Amino acid sequence: MSKKSIKKTERRNKIRRRIRSTIQGTADRPRLSVYKSNATTYLQLIDDMAGVTLAASKASSGVDNAKKAGKDLAKLAQEKGINEVVFDRSGYKYHGIIKAAAEGARDGGLQF
Repeated sequence: MSKKSIKKTERRNKIRRRIRSTIQGTADRPRLSVYKSNATTYLQLIDDMAGVTLAASKASSGVDNAKKAGKDLAKLAQEKGINEVVFDRSGYKYHGIIKAAAEGARDGGLQF
């Protein structure tokens, strides 16, 4: 890894730890966590109290696919009776794929 990419990863992990210290998912209001790799975007609804994943969705990279994954996750959540979530952007900036995933979840009926 280059020095720049290591700094970028360290910066994102620092932000991620700061976010995670303030938000926590419960069974009634789970944490909507977003992770993106170069090839795939992953969305999970996590109950931090029990330490379990309640629902998950993934899509190949791209803004349109992230929005679709958000809608799919919202559908799975509503089948389980979940309407409200806490959004965890995992240290990524709120634009592009992260913003599209959030908007897709909102369009699907989740509130946060």
